[in-house]
Amino acid sequence: MSETILNGEDVAILVVDDSSFNRLVLKRRLAELGYPNVTMAEDGVQGLAALERARFDIMLLDLEMPNLDGIGVLEQLRAARGAAPPVIVISALTEMDKIVRCIELGAEDYLPKSFDPPLLKARLGAVLEKKRLRDLADARLAALEAELESARAAQLSLVPRDFRAAATGELAVHAAMVPARQVGGDLYDCLALDGRYMLFAVADVSGKGAPAGLTMARTLGLMRAAAKRLAPSDGAPDPGDILTMTNDDLSADNENQTFVTVVVGVIDGTTGAGRIAVAGHDIPLLVAQGAAPRLMEKLRRQPALGVMEGIPYSSDPFQLAAGQTMFCYSDGVSEAEDDKGGFFGRDRLVAALAESGTDPRQVVDTVLRAVTAFADGAPQADDITALALRYAG
Repeated sequence: MSETILNGEDVAILVVDDSSFNRLVLKRRLAELGYPNVTMAEDGVQGLAALERARFDIMLLDLEMPNLDGIGVLEQLRAARGAAPPVIVISALTEMDKIVRCIELGAEDYLPKSFDPPLLKARLGAVLEKKRLRDLADARLAALEAELESARAAQLSLVPRDFRAAATGELAVHAAMVPARQVGGDLYDCLALDGRYMLFAVADVSGKGAPAGLTMARTLGLMRAAAKRLAPSDGAPDPGDILTMTNDDLSADNENQTFVTVVVGVIDGTTGAGRIAVAGHDIPLLVAQGAAPRLMEKLRRQPALGVMEGIPYSSDPFQLAAGQTMFCYSDGVSEAEDDKGGFFGRDRLVAALAESGTDPRQVVDTVLRAVTAFADGAPQADDITALALRYAG
């Protein structure tokens, strides 16, 4: 690839110069150096039009031209933020201040109007080689972005989407996960264990990238397997026992010390009663019509999973009243940042929940909109996950 570009046979060059003599000299010099594919433009306006019509590998740009000079061309290319070829400015030695301005605007190099063949060859070769390396880096970045997008799609495919099938009895549930730019380790789950009991969970794996994503998938599988294995014939598994079994599996041979924070519960869809266990995770909140959202304050906060084997996890009882909604979330919600480095925080979360009503979909959507509005375009640094569970009664 490098040899093809440096030999010049496939290199498309745009020369923008108002002097017909300079254009002729440059075309001959370029042909002698093995660059026969040259397009000419007589001023900056024609040069920009040529860039819109065709792709060029490099542009030789004169500074002093009528209609639109070289600096004007560079200013427009910079403002457009599009894919423009690298630029070598054609200049007289007396125009050094303008050359500096061109470099500031993105020009790669400059070429004296003497068009010395060895110097022309060296400048072209250096700029084209830098372009080749940039193109290679861009191609690798595009491939990486495609892989990340595929990984994000795979991550989303692991969590349930059929919330009607997951809900039992008088329950309604809705959840959403918004992965950050990098593959992360958030997860949620809602699973009908039988016609009466439903398992629900929100978890967050430490770290980013593929390792966190793999741990996320493993954690989801382990919790489901533990729930089914521990379920008695006439009742529901205890969330504490689910975490105990899951933790032992995650802690074994955990050389990277990856840990998982999680809230997992099992609820009876016919009564709204259940048990819940919290391991290093944010405590869920309760939302009810006509009342301020509040924390489930009596829940114990136990160690995160994956730190050490043999930890006996326990669960706490809870009771959802008729029309009451439980809201579980990952720290990607409360720790979402704006462009000034400020955090969304619990107060804004409570304010959003106070305006959300109790319908699970509306609760989740209201919180996500509030987080998006707060971030105001700032890059998302962490996965954002939310789950809302309502007992109709």
